[in-house]
Amino acid sequence: MTSNQAIQFGLTVSSQELLGRFQSRDAKVGIVGLGYVGLPLALTAAKANFSVLGFDINRSYVDRLNQGESYIRHIPSDLVASAVATGLLQATNDFDRLKEPDAILICVPTPLTQHREPDLSYVKATARTIAAHLRRGQLIVLESTTYPGTTEEVLKPIFEATGLKSGKDFFLAYSPEREDPGNLNFSTSTIPKVVGADGSEALALADALYRQLVVETVPVSTTATAEAVKLTENIFRAVNIALVNELKVVYAAMGIDIWEVVDAAKTKPFGFMPFYPGPGLGGHCIPIDPFYLTWKAREYDITTRFIELAGQVNIHMPYYVVERLVEAVDRSGRPFSGSQILVLGAAYKKNVDDMRESPSLKLMELIEARGASADYHDPHVPELPPTRQHGALMGRASVPLTPENLRHYDAVLIATDHDDVDYRLVVDHAKLVLDTRNVCAKAGIVDSRIIKA
Repeated sequence: MTSNQAIQFGLTVSSQELLGRFQSRDAKVGIVGLGYVGLPLALTAAKANFSVLGFDINRSYVDRLNQGESYIRHIPSDLVASAVATGLLQATNDFDRLKEPDAILICVPTPLTQHREPDLSYVKATARTIAAHLRRGQLIVLESTTYPGTTEEVLKPIFEATGLKSGKDFFLAYSPEREDPGNLNFSTSTIPKVVGADGSEALALADALYRQLVVETVPVSTTATAEAVKLTENIFRAVNIALVNELKVVYAAMGIDIWEVVDAAKTKPFGFMPFYPGPGLGGHCIPIDPFYLTWKAREYDITTRFIELAGQVNIHMPYYVVERLVEAVDRSGRPFSGSQILVLGAAYKKNVDDMRESPSLKLMELIEARGASADYHDPHVPELPPTRQHGALMGRASVPLTPENLRHYDAVLIATDHDDVDYRLVVDHAKLVLDTRNVCAKAGIVDSRIIKA
């Protein structure tokens, strides 16, 4: 018996019918949340010849998608237009249509509260909306990153309050998203998919669906295990980034270049994996996910000291960078208070327009708290969008990167290393450059006005 046959063994007649629709790709797939996770997933399902109905409360997203237009920079509009033109992809904000899909995949945000505790308000609201339209024979899969137990302890009771039972009337699973916006080497379909479910039938169904979408599925024993897999992946990155950030501070005090150290260390063919420092953590995963486990661990009277220490180190990095900036400007003979600083890069990572948890926003706030003014340039972010924690910066526009503008500022702080920025132009015309990404050295630019931070 193959692993796939083992998963499917013992299915009821009704779930066998649903399984058949997944395998023949005759099923309709609903995706709730059409952002950085939901839209790529919708396009992947449509490319696999599934009929896809996307749901989002953002009317602009719905309208633009139905017009064949992408609203996410690294997702080309021609991919959206092609999926819409075939009739396989449609978007709506009419949640009464949730009864139509055979499978509903939930891709909504799971941020932190101001007290760094899990905020499941989007997940709960989505679950309640689905429950109001839940019908027999549907597969519901949560993809949003969360703490172990969420699917079983939060979603399942909401759905079963309708009188329908998981594993009998509907099927419940968890499969964490593994998106990496802007990564040209991996797409949704080429990344293996971890799948956990509430019971063997739900696992067989979720596994069968994702087998049509991705290169490989990785079934695990429970939804909590699948939830833990996602947290472990991002905690691993957060801890290692914290380590190299701490080493950066130590080595800088010794006059040692951390980037040179890491590049030399990674030549070892075993026992080392390169991570690089930065001005702080960004994106929806690494700055947030570790704290989901930290919060859940308290239920078991366990303190996650290692994770919390890593979080403290990473959270402190924008403060360290601004201190280096203040010192550099003061040493140049200009008082930092009253100076004008240009932050180069607003997105949290290179070559995307993703602003989620971007350290650039914190950097700008800290700069202005020290009495200076902060502008920014980003070729992918023409205007700073609304955010939960940085409302005072909302609406600021990207400053054109011209020689005249560069000469106007007392310092340029490189926070994001976009490829389509002329760093030679920056160095030639800026009075001072603080490089947090080592991008100038990578470009072969050497100048006494460049300071690594």
